[in-house]
Amino acid sequence: MLLIPALLLAAQPVTAASKTAKIKVTFVRATLAQNDHVGNEWRTGGYVNGKEVPEGGSVTLNVKSTDAIKLLAEAQEQDKYPDDGQASAAVKVSSVTKSLDKALSVTVTENRGRYSGNTAKWTFAFKIQRVS
Repeated sequence: MLLIPALLLAAQPVTAASKTAKIKVTFVRATLAQNDHVGNEWRTGGYVNGKEVPEGGSVTLNVKSTDAIKLLAEAQEQDKYPDDGQASAAVKVSSVTKSLDKALSVTVTENRGRYSGNTAKWTFAFKIQRVS
């Protein structure tokens, strides 16, 4: 009687481990698309899985096909009272077949002074490529 459940368990298919993939992510550029008197000194940052990547720079990831790549874009107006904006996205590794372009839109809102409430809009471009 105990032998039958043991045979049934032994006959179950073994779940295949997730395949790994090598993915290259490039922070192509940050472009100021619109600025309504928010400021003219800026700091921008592009991040991939929490790691800062310089504009024009790349990072190569070894990830599972079930994982997601986390992108973060951040813009900060540099003055006595900095104004910040950020946007994020998650891209499933399984959706990257060859190459994929991803754009994030960031809005920064002026928080003080006579232009309080005005906005600046940034577009951050990322390129995601399957290397293997």
